[in-house]
Amino acid sequence: MESLYDDLLTEEQIMFRDAVRGFAERSLAAKALERAHEPGFPLDVAEMMAEQGLLGITMPEADGGQGGTLMDAILAIETVAAVCPRSADVIQAGNFGPIRTFVEYATEDQKARYLAPLLAGKATISVGMSEPEAGSAVTDLKTTATPDGNGFRVNGTKVFSSHSADSNLFLIYLRYGPGVGGIGSVLIERGQEGFTLGRPSRYVGGDDWCQLYFENVRVEPENVLLGEGGFKKQIAAFNIERLGNSARALAFGRHAFNIARDHALTREQFGRPLAEFQGIQWKFAEVAARMEAAQLMLYRVARKADKELPSAYDTALVKYLCNEAGFFAANEAMQVLGGLGYTHESLVEYCWRRARGWQIAGGSLEVMKNRIAEGVFGRRFSQRPPKPKA
Repeated sequence: MESLYDDLLTEEQIMFRDAVRGFAERSLAAKALERAHEPGFPLDVAEMMAEQGLLGITMPEADGGQGGTLMDAILAIETVAAVCPRSADVIQAGNFGPIRTFVEYATEDQKARYLAPLLAGKATISVGMSEPEAGSAVTDLKTTATPDGNGFRVNGTKVFSSHSADSNLFLIYLRYGPGVGGIGSVLIERGQEGFTLGRPSRYVGGDDWCQLYFENVRVEPENVLLGEGGFKKQIAAFNIERLGNSARALAFGRHAFNIARDHALTREQFGRPLAEFQGIQWKFAEVAARMEAAQLMLYRVARKADKELPSAYDTALVKYLCNEAGFFAANEAMQVLGGLGYTHESLVEYCWRRARGWQIAGGSLEVMKNRIAEGVFGRRFSQRPPKPKA
């Protein structure tokens, strides 16, 4: 089904996709199932990805990146996920999320100190956004940066920071002052005095995370990423992150779909292949329709985003459609495989677990629907209770 979208891609993008597919089949396919259940971030895969130029795809060559397009990064995620879903997470971590925000706003000094090992696949960066009392309402965060000489003292805590159990560098959202305008971010290294990590906890999807605790952590001025007023810049960059989330969700659903399709063609019940039963046919028809609609929307917005930052409306539509379609595909694939789909002997259950998590991470589906409604009506809707009248 890859050729279905070739008319939307340039000749160079098709060649790139085919080259990535060849690398994945040679280097990643054999241990795809084993890799899905291994704990910890797969730095061995990250180093292989770096050698192939698959980390920092969209970043400027001057920064050590590849100078490619956002569509290139999405194609890399999809193509690797078709062979080894777990390895697609490495491309996400090396191109989207905190590393992208870091490259966008870091000083030359910060890049010189931190970027090389990240792009070489030898280190990872984690973002601290959510707090025990500030999840979707991220502007309610309470972690603070208090002036201390020419630097700051950071106090607070963060939860649900992906890759935090393995990361060397942490990009922390915090507030310098009251209100949205008081929010910015700093860079904190693992092992700094006053910075501790709680015991690892595991998501259903398999990744480990740790609660982050900051007790009078000293941050020098050279480790301030964005000062007061930086929140809007950080959130604008986060719209790109949602496209990476969307690409993985849809790609993992497609991986499960392909396994189930092969199973339906070869598995017999009541003397007939499963594919000959109308009830099974309708499952695949509905999955295919949802996936193709979501895929087209993803490519449309990705191509547009290569010229300018996508709007919140566009990225909310993409994330909602891809999250829904990806999980629906994985869920139906599990049903088609029956007992086998519910075991660790198939990657279907892994894709199912991962796709379920992306309906929460990066902005829940409910928040995405709020953003979509705002685009429909052309106005913002506050979800907060009205302020009492004076």
